[in-house]
Amino acid sequence: MTSGQEARGSGDDVSSLETKEESYGIKEDDSAQECKSGDDSSESTSESSSESESDTEEPDIRKSEATSQVHCEHIKTEHNQKEQVTPRKLSRGQFWLKLEAEGTYQCTVTGLIFDVTKAVVIKYSVLSWSKYADYIEKPWIVGGPLFNISCDSASDLTSIQFPHSLSLNDHESDMSFKVLHIKSTGPSIEPSVDHSKTHVKWHVSSLSPVGPVVQTQEPVYYDGAVILYKVVNNHPSLSFRVYVATNNDSFIKDITKTVKSSGKKFIKIDKPPVCQKRLQDGKKYKLISESEAEITPEEIEFCDGSVLKLKHYFEVYLEQPMVFTLSLIEDESEEIVWKAKLRECDWILHDQNKNEQKRNTISNRRRKSSVSLSEEEIYNKRPKGTDISDGTKAKTTLTDQQLMTLARKMGKDWKEIAIECLKLEMKDIHQIQAKEDEVNVYKFMMLCKWREGEQNNGTAQNLYDSLKDHVSYEVIQILKDFVEQT
Repeated sequence: MTSGQEARGSGDDVSSLETKEESYGIKEDDSAQECKSGDDSSESTSESSSESESDTEEPDIRKSEATSQVHCEHIKTEHNQKEQVTPRKLSRGQFWLKLEAEGTYQCTVTGLIFDVTKAVVIKYSVLSWSKYADYIEKPWIVGGPLFNISCDSASDLTSIQFPHSLSLNDHESDMSFKVLHIKSTGPSIEPSVDHSKTHVKWHVSSLSPVGPVVQTQEPVYYDGAVILYKVVNNHPSLSFRVYVATNNDSFIKDITKTVKSSGKKFIKIDKPPVCQKRLQDGKKYKLISESEAEITPEEIEFCDGSVLKLKHYFEVYLEQPMVFTLSLIEDESEEIVWKAKLRECDWILHDQNKNEQKRNTISNRRRKSSVSLSEEEIYNKRPKGTDISDGTKAKTTLTDQQLMTLARKMGKDWKEIAIECLKLEMKDIHQIQAKEDEVNVYKFMMLCKWREGEQNNGTAQNLYDSLKDHVSYEVIQILKDFVEQT
């Protein structure tokens, strides 16, 4: 594989991070700026499996590559010359990337930029800041996502550029960007090389959890994101959670984990998340609806909640399903920060699919109870793909309609899933792409190819077992509904 193609390779897990129970005092390590990575992988540790669950919300790819200061010419050059690379997804939320030669490479999923001097293999994952909240002491605040990174040849990974979540239009000159480096001996704050409007550059001193922090006396502004989830239940009413977050992968991962562990069932509503205006720390924001809806609380004072275990959110409740518009408003100026129109089609596909399955299940039970067929009739009338050779339980393969429902909900990483989880080959992907131009049809044909190879084992349960750690929450819920149907 050449760099720039989708990375493929070993799926070995990174070793678990050894959590320190005692409290450390943060120290500033100014010597780290000149440090090259000569340490072995003894400090290259990884987050525990409970921390690094797979995520359904793929992080937004950073849009702006403009630099923040005129003197930052070397970062401008690196940005222009970097090569985009897509990592392979491993279990428990880890990414695997093989870089074939010296150069500067940017991960299309996380936004991380790596400078390497020769071919290397890098593993990395997004961690939660809340676990390390005690290490973030004033005047320092979180500046972007926290990552755990390891490399098979650490000395050849010379620098890393971390995406940050701050909006740097008019107050960057008074900001001090550094990185919090959580080593086995304790946390330390190390100097950065420089920063741009999107990234903070750091010379690698050793490899372990690390992320950008910032110090400033000026008001802090953030690139914001609004994330919506709908409660799935049998009630005709509508209930939503609306999270207002910094555009920070660690923060967004925490939200996803919170929703998954909730006692309620949710689906994510796919609306543009990025706020039209930047969010200011300490400002109050309110959520309003053009239709009559109960919204609790009335307002939220925004802060970067990266270090908080419990994330603030609005609860929106409507008695009856209807089309409605939600707007996030800055309380003081009354400016619209974010706005989205929600329609039944944003969530009805999942609900209709679920209800249709229930109706089919009830109908099948009625037919079984009212019609008595001979063994020969059962053999002749059973649906295609049903295996009753064991005489106990039929195994029904997924239908074309079910596979298309799944295809529409699968993400851009369908090729990685096809190869890693469904055991397809790259020649299968090329054959699929040669026949059609529409991406949903690609994903549908990929699933059909898997079903064909599995024959009678192309069931919902089998597909769920293969995909459960690699696909979105919504796809998992649909598969669970298919399993319940059988």
